Amino acid sequence: MSSDRVIELLKKAYSDEIETVMNYQTNAIVLDGVRAEEIKESLQVDIQEELGHSEELGQRLKQLDARPPGSAEFKARQDTLQPPEDSTNVLSVIEGVLDAEEDAIATYRDLIDAAEEADDPVTEDIAVTILADEEAHRTEFRGFKKEYQKD
Repeated sequence: MSSDRVIELLKKAYSDEIETVMNYQTNAIVLDGVRAEEIKESLQVDIQEELGHSEELGQRLKQLDARPPGSAEFKARQDTLQPPEDSTNVLSVIEGVLDAEEDAIATYRDLIDAAEEADDPVTEDIAVTILADEEAHRTEFRGFKKEYQKD
């Protein structure tokens, strides 16, 4: 059976995915300008993927006789992903996304290690799959950042 560390990391990852959905959605709404369109579209696509991740993590918690955290347990942590005052500051959103993806990647790597230690191959497999998605998002947004830094 899974360890307390696995449960704790699953709950953290679940909350992080929910927070990411909220911030991606808000940024996709508030960004303005021609150059923002591609970023907004990418965020909209990623919202669905992040929601899927939270669903998968929540189901795994349920299978392990735990429960995903509700809003009363929620603590916001994504300071750099807050919508910018200047709605055309697309670079700040890109950098916020990269910070969020780096944090997610670190969490999923920790979860993989904890699940392996706890002999929980199902959680390990879920974490590996989601890790691949997060690394793909990071690569996409690194590309956006390079484009923006040319100007």
